[in-house]
Amino acid sequence: MLQTLLTSIVKQTGRIALIIHLLSGAVIQQVNAETLRVAVAANFKTTLEVLVENFEANSEHRVILASGSTGKHYAQIRNGAPFDLFFAADARRPRLLEQQQRSVAGSRFTYAVGKLVLWSPKPGYVDDKGQVLASGTFRRLAMANPRLAPYGLAAKQVLQQRGLYEHLQSRLVRGENIAQTFQFVATGNAQLGFVALSQLQGSSMAQQGSLWTIPESLYDPIEQQAVLLNDTPAARAFIAYIKNEPAGRIIRRFGYATASQERE
Repeated sequence: MLQTLLTSIVKQTGRIALIIHLLSGAVIQQVNAETLRVAVAANFKTTLEVLVENFEANSEHRVILASGSTGKHYAQIRNGAPFDLFFAADARRPRLLEQQQRSVAGSRFTYAVGKLVLWSPKPGYVDDKGQVLASGTFRRLAMANPRLAPYGLAAKQVLQQRGLYEHLQSRLVRGENIAQTFQFVATGNAQLGFVALSQLQGSSMAQQGSLWTIPESLYDPIEQQAVLLNDTPAARAFIAYIKNEPAGRIIRRFGYATASQERE
């Protein structure tokens, strides 16, 4: 009888110890879990959402995205906005933050190289040489604000190369960012517009419409860089994931080039 009682106590003690061990592990994991706050350029938001989903599926960390124009994000970060990472649509703002010692030294890197296209949802409207820009057949041409959005600056450079920027001033409608610019064209508020190739990947509207993939010789490379603002294990883990080839394949699938691809 005594032996049976002792055996039962030992078994119960073992179960309790196992439960305590499991609970302790869960508590430790919960303590180590972090929530990342990431500022991301509007053009890269959809791509980053897919990357975040994959990252979260294999990590205890969580990621909150705030998308918008690179220029506005830069101003917010300078004014103390509590972001952990900044995925810009250019290299200039991350470089400025680095120079101003507002980012973690040595963390800046190129995560994607953007591509600019001239697009209309109307089939056959945009030709493969971009001659429609000089035709005068459109009432409104959409582009992102060159002061805030790198894709807008690239669009301005294309028009300047064609000698059309000043001539088309009265027809330009400027979006705060590339996402708003895309909406101007998609909703018919502009007949055509300069958008990111990534916005058209997999879009039924793009397949039904017409576009000109603009030669990269007509605008400065849209080198999109990220920078670490708050040095935490979760932020480091996320950067490591973005730099790996599985993430690179996703980025290229959405219409970007990557730094590794550019070196090939």
